[in-house]
Amino acid sequence: MDNLVSEPGPAVRERLAAERNVWLCTVRPNGSAHVTPVWFVYARSRWWIGTDLHSVKVRNVQAEPRVSLALEDGRFPVVAEGDVSLIHDGFPPEIVAAFEGKYGWDVTAPARPGGVRVLLEVRMRRWLLAGTAH
Repeated sequence: MDNLVSEPGPAVRERLAAERNVWLCTVRPNGSAHVTPVWFVYARSRWWIGTDLHSVKVRNVQAEPRVSLALEDGRFPVVAEGDVSLIHDGFPPEIVAAFEGKYGWDVTAPARPGGVRVLLEVRMRRWLLAGTAH
């Protein structure tokens, strides 16, 4: 998992900073895909996604940590594959600040009373498509 994956080019990094949603694809226990749009931050050569501990996506990545991610623009696709680690506490302060700056959202705050927030840290395995407008 520590294999070095090259960073995408500047145009893709600009999109990762600006775009608000990414489609996250996880694998259900029966092998079918679970695809959902999520807010994200791309920092430290990783995708970061905040979610509830009891969400379907968390249950899925606990059993199968491989995921795919795709930005919404189908004309100039950015698609990547990676492996998820769950961060239960000790969220990196710069990642919390990045979510606040991008969305005005406290990624550590539970979505509902009694809820527990986790971060999905997605380490890249490979970039499948890194299209950009020319």
